[in-house]
Amino acid sequence: MRLKRWESATEWPLTILSVVFLVIYAWQILAEPRGFWGSVSEWSMNALWLLFAIDYVVSFLLADGKWNFFKSHLFDLAVVALPIIRPLRALRVLSALNALHKTSGMALRGKIVIYVVACAVLLVIVGSLAVLDEERYAPGATIKTWPDALWWTFVTITTVGYGDYAPVTATGRVIAFVLMVAGIGIIGVVTGTFGSWIVDQVSVDEEKNTEITRQQIEELSQRLEHIEQMLEKENSDVPSN
Repeated sequence: MRLKRWESATEWPLTILSVVFLVIYAWQILAEPRGFWGSVSEWSMNALWLLFAIDYVVSFLLADGKWNFFKSHLFDLAVVALPIIRPLRALRVLSALNALHKTSGMALRGKIVIYVVACAVLLVIVGSLAVLDEERYAPGATIKTWPDALWWTFVTITTVGYGDYAPVTATGRVIAFVLMVAGIGIIGVVTGTFGSWIVDQVSVDEEKNTEITRQQIEELSQRLEHIEQMLEKENSDVPSN
């Protein structure tokens, strides 16, 4: 109960901080600030990471079943503990969609589509920034600009893999692995959702056809009944010899 109150109170502030985190991270990678502004960006990133770490520790202490909390929040722990995937903390902005859907009354399939699209866009942005940060100054690197990083990330997450760009660092390959796994999951969700929509459409058409058939049978039965009544009436009106 205490954990739910804490999560409810921190949901929007942490979501906003995640957006700020993503903006500062993108600015740090793309603009490469030096001197004073470089120090500001570095301190800001560290301060935001500390807030996320505090949120995890407080949530863990407030949880009734700490082992269950630990097992169900491994991603949050990894983001706090492993600098290599810290940029993925920006994915917390997806929790804002959850808060909006609570009052939207949107159908489940619509929620899934929005989540998948938002997650894919964020993964492409964050993944391209992360791989650019690791690759652009590495010896023999082919990913040296953000457009190249965006193209490589999009190709990787869709599991196409043209091979025109490829990471040469160990960290870049880890990022590629994460993107490929995420891409497989996203494609699976999209395929499943589309298949479910097709099945539903076929079911609706079959129900309509069944309803029309039933209606036709009922109308035919009524006509036959009416004809039988008319024949009986005519037979009753004929004088018997």
